[in-house]
Amino acid sequence: MIGVDFRGVGVEFAAGLADVSVGPRSVLSGLNLHVAPGEIVAVVGRSGCGKTTLLNLAAGLLRPQAGEVSFSAAPHTGYVFQDARLLPWLTLEQTLSFVAPDAPHASIQAELARVGLADFADALPRQLSGGMAQRVAIARALVAQPQLLLLDEPFSALDPFTKMDLQDHLLRIWADDRPTLLLVTHDLEEALASMPAVAWLA
Repeated sequence: MIGVDFRGVGVEFAAGLADVSVGPRSVLSGLNLHVAPGEIVAVVGRSGCGKTTLLNLAAGLLRPQAGEVSFSAAPHTGYVFQDARLLPWLTLEQTLSFVAPDAPHASIQAELARVGLADFADALPRQLSGGMAQRVAIARALVAQPQLLLLDEPFSALDPFTKMDLQDHLLRIWADDRPTLLLVTHDLEEALASMPAVAWLA
């Protein structure tokens, strides 16, 4: 398991081209957050407050201009985005094999089964509902057995029943594997549904 520490983290983005008179925009400033190994932490905040930026820092896709992001061990990370982002020409089985080419066929099948899609291994994304596509995205993030799982409002576009179903799936998977889980959301109910520690971004 992997712990994550954000210490005095600051991130600025350059102003847009439409108004060059505006200086850099501060997205995060002086952020301190500790996520213990195997812990579930939800970060709640309004749109534009830096939630996705926080996850991109944890994923190594961004570097802070101030402070540091450190890990208790070398990070092995899975990332579930706001939308499924499936490649339309790959079947579900091929999608998981693409991100974990060394995974045996039985592991691919088992991961699809865990999200209730064992019978859809040969289906293409266009044949799936939104909830099914997001289940594939979760399976894709988990097939390589990450120790750190990052989730960027993964249920925000789903209907309430599908959302509750996927939240239950995710908690069962966490109970089985115990990855460190960092979720960001603007939905307080979604955060509390996972019974995590909750942090706030203003």
